[in-house]
Amino acid sequence: MRRVWRTGWRCTQRRDYGSSGEYVPRHIQMQIINALRSGDRTRASKLLLNLSEGNQSPRAGDFIHLLDYCAKSPDPLFAVETARVFHEKKIHMSDTYQILTMQALCKGGYLEEGYRMLLHLWEHQKIYPSLAAYNCLLKACVDSQSPIQINNCFHLMDCQLVGKNEATYLELLKIAVWQENISVAHQIWKDYSKHYSLSSLSLRKFIWAFSRLGDLDTAYITLQMMVDLAISNGLHNPSIGVLSSSRLDIPIPSKSEPILDRSGEKEMKNRSSRATSCGNDLQLICSTINSDACSSALSTLRIERPSISKELRWSFNDVLHSCAKARNGILADKLFQQMINLGLQPSSYTYDGYVRAIIPERGYEDALGVLKLMQKENLKPHDSTLAAVAISCSKALELDLAEELLGQISGSPHPYPFNACLAACNAMNQPERAVRLLAKMKQINVHPDITTYGLLFSLFGNVNFPYEEGNILSRAEAAKRISVIETDMVKRGVQHNLLSVRNLVRVLGQEGMIKELIEHLQVAQNIDIPSDFHLVTPVYNTVLHSLVEANEGGKAIEIFKNMRSSPCPPDAETYNIMIDCCSIVKCFRSACTLVSLMIRSGCLPVTTTFTILLKILLDDENYDEAFYLLAQARSEGMSLDVLFYNTLIKKLSEKGELALLEHVIELMRRDNVQPDPSTCSYVVAAYVDNGYMKTAMQALQVLSVRMISQDGTVPEDRRSTYNEFILSEDPMVESQLASLFEIDDDNLAFALLNLRWCAIEGTAPISWSPEESPWAQRLRIKYDQS
Repeated sequence: MRRVWRTGWRCTQRRDYGSSGEYVPRHIQMQIINALRSGDRTRASKLLLNLSEGNQSPRAGDFIHLLDYCAKSPDPLFAVETARVFHEKKIHMSDTYQILTMQALCKGGYLEEGYRMLLHLWEHQKIYPSLAAYNCLLKACVDSQSPIQINNCFHLMDCQLVGKNEATYLELLKIAVWQENISVAHQIWKDYSKHYSLSSLSLRKFIWAFSRLGDLDTAYITLQMMVDLAISNGLHNPSIGVLSSSRLDIPIPSKSEPILDRSGEKEMKNRSSRATSCGNDLQLICSTINSDACSSALSTLRIERPSISKELRWSFNDVLHSCAKARNGILADKLFQQMINLGLQPSSYTYDGYVRAIIPERGYEDALGVLKLMQKENLKPHDSTLAAVAISCSKALELDLAEELLGQISGSPHPYPFNACLAACNAMNQPERAVRLLAKMKQINVHPDITTYGLLFSLFGNVNFPYEEGNILSRAEAAKRISVIETDMVKRGVQHNLLSVRNLVRVLGQEGMIKELIEHLQVAQNIDIPSDFHLVTPVYNTVLHSLVEANEGGKAIEIFKNMRSSPCPPDAETYNIMIDCCSIVKCFRSACTLVSLMIRSGCLPVTTTFTILLKILLDDENYDEAFYLLAQARSEGMSLDVLFYNTLIKKLSEKGELALLEHVIELMRRDNVQPDPSTCSYVVAAYVDNGYMKTAMQALQVLSVRMISQDGTVPEDRRSTYNEFILSEDPMVESQLASLFEIDDDNLAFALLNLRWCAIEGTAPISWSPEESPWAQRLRIKYDQS
């Protein structure tokens, strides 16, 4: 059994002797090393020549310290020069010198030279290089992720039948992770566990591999094996630089084996349970082991063998970060609690994986609790931890928290967390906060990407919208802002994509900048996109919608015609926009033609389509066709919404058609469509304009209760709470009701305010059973008789 050296071998100190048995002083080699350190390579070469041509025949021991220096520096060129002396003087290159020379070459990036050296030793000097030398070359090839170099190394190892040892297996494992090939990783595990006893190092490598490959089941089971072996004191930690084995090395697979088959199966999406891959049906050991006993055992282990405790913590961290990628907060909770039970102190890196794993399921609140725990333990969160929590806060529109967390970030490789907060600023219309975020990005040198610029167009591209229409001054200011943003894009080499152009044309349309709008549509047409031209359709839709809103029907029709003749296909939204365009010219026949085109292109009409058609008919005061359209939509099972009904109710209210209006209100009830504040406004206005004040208040009360609950089933506890607001004599109660608007509960706020006004008017007592109202009963009877 030969001794197997790891690629990380460290030179052992020993005495070296010349051919006559006289000791060769170390200072001669040190003179060469000092010359190399000072950069005087000419003097170093002369000293090497003097050493090799001395009175005594040089031996390998004369070069041990020199080669050790070349390996550590690394200095691959001088290592080659030294190896040339070995060749010229016919000095036998033992395993130790092979390894040192190979380390120097590989660390210096001279992989081809390393390959040629091994080939030369084998073919010309009839020296069989050690497996450790091959492992050194293989490791360098794997680290460089060069398939050609790896295959060359495999070919040479296959030809020389050098076999493989534990270090070889671990390098093969890296290849499997690099290629994202779970099957190969499991095969390596199977072969390794068959021929070698488990160590803390090998288990950690396999846990790392399974975690990186997303195989949480196997990673978790292997981790439990590691914990169990550590507790039972069965784990051994290999000596520094050495991997011992009680079994013979086995032959390395030939090139035909699928280790480097890049076209092989990638099973990253098929991660079913792989417990059988571990060799047996392991039970989850630590769930049944007494936690106090585990903690006591590992406390002893930390004192006697601290490296194994570190390996355990690192492995837990690997699996926790895999949980973060898989968004598996349940397993992350279990692992984190197990670490605590075992007495393994979590680090900032541990918390990083744990926080990012629990956020998708439990939100930012629990994550903030973990950050407070870290603060108590004097642990500084990683930037990635702060970024993950900030993103969650941004999605929940908790902008103060998000900005505070982003302010603590010292650096970020990607602007994504800032983009998430900018998107929230855009949603909440807070451009002043976005300015502070941009300043923070500049401070920590985070470069904006195209998503950032797209959000900047939305945040700063508008001046008057939505409060006023664009004018000459606002358009000039908007053009100036857009120019500044686009100039910065050019400066940073960032090109427009379809999303940024869509955001830009939207703000241009909102400001009424039609010329610039069409120019940027041409920019979108020139963007290189995949063969799927559907990606350009949303940009066209945004342009068409802006033109219709600006009453530029002619230009909209022209662009629509160009769109139909281009590879970019119109979708349902496109047709709905163009049907709405027909309302500008009040042409119902053209709208019907577009509906026909829409159906032939495979886009079925939706509620929006019927709403637009209804609007055109009502503008033409064609009530018969409007009610026929309503009946057709209901007969086809169309899910009509409150916007559809409000379109009809508004027109009937304006014309004072009370009988038809009441008919539509009853249809809404039967179709289970809840009214909204606009419905109440139109109905009350219709009655008031016709002098029916008492009926108006009855209708307002019924519609307001239906806004809270369509069928009137309001729980008793909520009725009590609502009645306190409605009947209260406190003058501040209306301010409290107004606060409901801040939490986006507009319908409830409007309904309670309406009911309070009904109570103040005193025309009828407040009833939470709207169907008992005389007004509601009259509408129901009238509809049944019609």
